[in-house]
Amino acid sequence: MHFHEKPNTYVTNVEIKVSDLQRSLTYYQEVIGFNVLHQESHRATLTADGKTALLTIVQPETVEEKTSSSGLYHFAILLPTRRDLANIITHFHNNGVYFGASDHDVSEALYLSDPDKNGIEVYADRPESEWTWHFDQVHMVTEPLKVQSILEEGDGSWNGLPADTVMGHIHLSVSNLAAAEEFYTKGLGFEIVTRYGTQALFISTGRYHHHIGLNTWYSENAPKLGENQVGLKTFSLRLDNEEQATTMKENLRAIGAPVTNIDGGFQTEDPSGNVILLKF
Repeated sequence: MHFHEKPNTYVTNVEIKVSDLQRSLTYYQEVIGFNVLHQESHRATLTADGKTALLTIVQPETVEEKTSSSGLYHFAILLPTRRDLANIITHFHNNGVYFGASDHDVSEALYLSDPDKNGIEVYADRPESEWTWHFDQVHMVTEPLKVQSILEEGDGSWNGLPADTVMGHIHLSVSNLAAAEEFYTKGLGFEIVTRYGTQALFISTGRYHHHIGLNTWYSENAPKLGENQVGLKTFSLRLDNEEQATTMKENLRAIGAPVTNIDGGFQTEDPSGNVILLKF
């Protein structure tokens, strides 16, 4: 999983707002397989390895349902192997958990939603050697998943998310794709690796198939998510070094994006109101 190591810029943690913390904790532990790393009255941090924070869930004091807005399309949990994907499919089946499924050529993916309809992808990558590149664009498709082929690699064991699980990527609903493209490429230095029609694009560093997805499928010209509405609160990206951070800040200010220093890095906000924490 070298795509999720420095010097790449990649998603480390996603923070979402939920309507009922205890209900969400039950879901994310029993269905998805996270463990609790730290918990407070209205906030919990979840982990796969017992030390690395991957997902943070927060219950606002006043909770509002999400309406049509920009924000989270889904966050994506990357499993270490295809066998792990097989085992979680069996786990879902045994517990009556409904999920969708797609073959993206570069990866095999399952899709589901938490109790607040926050989108979740659980996936395993195909070997990098099997990806097809056309110059600087990686070939990605959305085809039916051959579930039986995956299940043949499983051993039926499921004890929660494997310790080597990482936050593979985040996919965002944005209000204007051109503005999002400028922000993430000129401001944060990501490279476009796939254009998916006229309403979606995928970006990465280090020639990964995508660390971030952006689309306007249901959010063209939509307002940003409200402060107390369930959905995305923040997501974190890993910085490599101080020089990179300085360059990013300069580039963000040059395109008119906000920059605020925080402990361990800085914070910014994309044109659709998605808040990003950039940390070392």
